[in-house]
Amino acid sequence: MTGALVLASTSPQRRAILEQLRIPFTVRPADIAEEDDGPPVAIAQENALRKALAVAGSPVEGILGVDTVVSTGLDVWGKPPDEDAARETLRRLAGRTHSVVSGVAVVEAERVVHAFTARTEVTFRAVDEPLLEWYVGTGEWEDRAGGYAIQGRGAVLVERIEGDYLNVVGLPVAALVDAWPDLLAAAA
Repeated sequence: MTGALVLASTSPQRRAILEQLRIPFTVRPADIAEEDDGPPVAIAQENALRKALAVAGSPVEGILGVDTVVSTGLDVWGKPPDEDAARETLRRLAGRTHSVVSGVAVVEAERVVHAFTARTEVTFRAVDEPLLEWYVGTGEWEDRAGGYAIQGRGAVLVERIEGDYLNVVGLPVAALVDAWPDLLAAAA
């Protein structure tokens, strides 16, 4: 990275992860129409690229665009728009394994310098109606791909994961550092 890091996202989880790593950054949200049709890997990668390119500008900035989707096969479980959709999403994921796929794009001087995807497999335990109603009642499902937050109360839904936990939270740090080792040079 040649200069300042810009996160093209309003995600509080992504901000918290970068703050935990003590990497200085600014937030410049991307106002884009997100793709939601197609194979999960393609959706995540396309949205990450769109976000990064939408806010690219200064040649001394590294723009980080990230998009995370939850899928079972080719079925994509986005952010539920309401409680009924959250219930349905969580019922469909209960007792099954799903993929959490993050697309990551780094743009410098309006040129894509790193683009990749990361995948983590998450298995939900069987969820009965009282647990489902409790979780939906927390409101934590709002603005979350797949309708849950593994780092919060949604942890009670999870039986196991295979892969990068932080990818499920919202930013695949290990893969990001592998692709962009200079990122840590700015860490305090």
